[in-house]
Amino acid sequence: MHLLVYALTILPAVLAQKNPHYAPGHDAMVHLFEWKWTDIAAECENFLGPLGYGGVQVSPINENVVVDDRPWWERYQPISYIWQTRSGTPEQFKDMVHRCNKANVRIYVDVVFNHMTANHVNALGTDGSTANTFNYTYPAVSYDRKDFHMPPCAINNYQNATNVRDCELEALHDLNQTEEYVREKIVDFLNKAIDAGVAGFRVDAAKHMWPNDLKIIFSRLHNLNTKQGFHKDARAFIFQEVSDNGNEAVSKYEYVGFGTVTEFRYGSEISNAFRGNNLLKWFVNWGEAWGLLPSQDALVFIDNHDTQRSDSNILTYKSSKLYKMAVAFMLAHPYGIPRIMSSFDFHDFNQGPPHDSAGNTLSPIINPDNTCGNGWICEHRWRQIYNMVGFRNAVNSTGINNWWDNGQNQIAFCRGSEGFIAINGDHFDFKQTLFTCLPPGKYCDVISGRVKNNKCTGKTVEVGEDHKAYIEILTSEEDGVLAFHKESKLK
Repeated sequence: MHLLVYALTILPAVLAQKNPHYAPGHDAMVHLFEWKWTDIAAECENFLGPLGYGGVQVSPINENVVVDDRPWWERYQPISYIWQTRSGTPEQFKDMVHRCNKANVRIYVDVVFNHMTANHVNALGTDGSTANTFNYTYPAVSYDRKDFHMPPCAINNYQNATNVRDCELEALHDLNQTEEYVREKIVDFLNKAIDAGVAGFRVDAAKHMWPNDLKIIFSRLHNLNTKQGFHKDARAFIFQEVSDNGNEAVSKYEYVGFGTVTEFRYGSEISNAFRGNNLLKWFVNWGEAWGLLPSQDALVFIDNHDTQRSDSNILTYKSSKLYKMAVAFMLAHPYGIPRIMSSFDFHDFNQGPPHDSAGNTLSPIINPDNTCGNGWICEHRWRQIYNMVGFRNAVNSTGINNWWDNGQNQIAFCRGSEGFIAINGDHFDFKQTLFTCLPPGKYCDVISGRVKNNKCTGKTVEVGEDHKAYIEILTSEEDGVLAFHKESKLK
């Protein structure tokens, strides 16, 4: 009986930690990788909020060690928990969170507490903190050898869970989260971010920490800040980085009891299919039947800042047509909690964000067509992507129905009676008359254009009294997708 009462008590907290707390009429998050806090605040107000985006994953806010040539990965080597990075100051971060919440866009912080830095001679942080890394001494926290797994060992056996969780990932000094002092430092760091108004956290390297330690840490977090627009008793949204291809000792299912998990197989399988290595027709039962996590447990994405650099099979902005098709499928399909990648242009693995001669991060330049310049890609500002965020908002709470495929790589489906999407992954034209589930009328294809002054700037689709429409997607066209929804109907 006591166990049942306990289970019923913790269940609401667990479910709350799987709720991204999007404002009504908003959905999907975007990872504004390496953006400055001031630029994110402006983006929330000027673009993300008005276009219906639900939230932003921001880069780590803690002080990191400064590495020669300033590679992107220096952000993942903490030297303290002080909020000073090349993205900005603590004051700028707090202002950004407040402004984004006011614009109905939630903020999720990428947090790094599995480890501290690797060894660096004369280790110096972005706020001026120093550390004797060879002696595992971090005065600004403060941590010393007793706070790390000792003696140090390297992760070299992914069939051994203890090796994966108690040894050093890429020579990064591995904190011992079972130690109460370490837990207190981590909890204090996270709670200060919650009190500032963030909605949740992406937990870096969760795979390399013991599930019970994480469960205890998350249980000690404050409720979200009601003064920032969150309801009473709201709990931080947790999404944990756990890569699991099903053949290692650590399983993604070990982490779903106290938050969501990044489903790496999602982007891998979709990229594989859109590259022509599998048939799109098989996506008729996309989701858990493919060995993916249950939908409510999965944070999904096509690419992220790691895979776009380390996995040549993953689709990225560098294969723009196929990438837009993959993201459109992700946003049209109800499985999982989707995250969109927003990149800077890179040509080698280590390359950091666009910067000036002094190493200061540059701001994106916003072009007249809403795209970005100054070295930033800004996939979230591509019409084919932001309009599909609008599609997702329009069809929210509906399922998939009236699936159609040609037995190969042309597919189409409805979202209730609210939206319709068709995708041409074949090397020949898509020309079909299909049941669209929507009421009769003329609709604007939100992939090729948008509704402006009751006119469509792109292709239009005429739905007849029988709810059918002629759908055409030519291989010569810029886009391999056509989509429309109830709110893109022309009056």
